[in-house]
Amino acid sequence: MALSLIMFDCDGVLIDSEIIAARVEAERLGELGYEITAEEIAERFAGLTLLRMMELLAEESGMNFPDDFAAKTDAEIEKRLASDITAIAGAAEMLDRLDLPRCICSNSMSMRLEMCLRKVGLWDKFRPYVFSALEVGTKRGKPAPDVYLFGAEQFGVSPREAVVIEDSVHGVAAASAAGCRVVGFVGGKHTYPGHGDALTEAGAETIIRRLSDFQAVVEAFAEWEAA
Repeated sequence: MALSLIMFDCDGVLIDSEIIAARVEAERLGELGYEITAEEIAERFAGLTLLRMMELLAEESGMNFPDDFAAKTDAEIEKRLASDITAIAGAAEMLDRLDLPRCICSNSMSMRLEMCLRKVGLWDKFRPYVFSALEVGTKRGKPAPDVYLFGAEQFGVSPREAVVIEDSVHGVAAASAAGCRVVGFVGGKHTYPGHGDALTEAGAETIIRRLSDFQAVVEAFAEWEAA
């Protein structure tokens, strides 16, 4: 089956946002007396929504969050992203070399995605095909496969005809469950020891550290599918 579509995660793949969000979340949790580093947050919770992270921490530790915790944390993340966000090295060049149709499938909200992508000059390389898992289809976030199934449906292709590039265990699990070919990316500032192994265990078929290597992987997948 020929490859017909590339679906990108955004945070940690196209923009170096995961570490920025993790630093804010670590600071906010510290204010509640829960000590955790940004690196630990990135390793454990990258690819999940803030609300899901809060649910898991509440189950794990029994901590109670103030009613405005999520809203204030999101507002501070937005502020930091607006001032500090950068594209992952080589993102624009990589996109310019790819010929297949493409879209973004993310757990972030669409307004944040547009703000960040515009700031780093990547918005016009995707619009209007930028999908927030929480705003389209079933509105279920990763690790549910729904947003990737939705993305493939918009282009009229089978998930098996799509390649996904993801940086998080939860995102890889979502893409794999959808039936897509999955490439793991470990080139963001939030990467950690064992990151590649964790993505492989979650279902990634291969791991890259530079976006400049992605085109070769896509071409190799296409050859395998044609064989």
